[in-house]
Amino acid sequence: MEAPQSIEATGTTIDDAIARGLEALNVTRNDVDILILAAEAGRTARVRLTRKQPGAVPGAAPVEAKPVTSEESAIAQRLLKAVLERMKYKVQIIARDPAELNGYDEQDEPTLVLDIRGNELSVLIGRRGETLDSLQYLMRLLVAKELGHYLHVVLDVESYKAHRAQTLKQLAQRMAERVATTHKPAALEPMPANERRIVHLALRDHAQVRTESVGLGENRKVTIIPQSYKR
Repeated sequence: MEAPQSIEATGTTIDDAIARGLEALNVTRNDVDILILAAEAGRTARVRLTRKQPGAVPGAAPVEAKPVTSEESAIAQRLLKAVLERMKYKVQIIARDPAELNGYDEQDEPTLVLDIRGNELSVLIGRRGETLDSLQYLMRLLVAKELGHYLHVVLDVESYKAHRAQTLKQLAQRMAERVATTHKPAALEPMPANERRIVHLALRDHAQVRTESVGLGENRKVTIIPQSYKR
């Protein structure tokens, strides 16, 4: 069956909707054009993702997005530190290279990665990273209000996201080998859309297995299936 060229996706935030769409198409953000269809506060975000057509504009030079400025970085760090101080956390905030995320929260726009370091910060990550995602969403709103424009801020805690991405890739390969050997499907634990996408991409070119997402809401998970498997 031919892969879909366009898809509409919904989520609690624009980023969540985009992550769900990327997972459904099994592509990276660089592979698609994104149109925001609905993004009103307090309502479900809705986006349309369309696969880019290779060579659609022959000879066109790629447009390079402006990098994050030192001023933007300083403002974001100041706001984040103020929020965490009000939460009674004494931390160090370090700006990192987006490449160090190892594919987690991967974007094709200028990204500012702020790594929060300190003692006893696991509560900032929360179950399945939910607390960190909520703090990240809040910071994007605060930074956008301060700057007057959107800035893609990604928060991490003690390099949690980078380690999580590596763990997911290793888990995907390990489970794929098991499925290829036993010829039986295997389901992973429930994950958010951006983590499921890491697994899908890790196994996208695997010769012996394919992946599908099954389930609803917080219980949605990746299932690894032998290529020859018939229901």
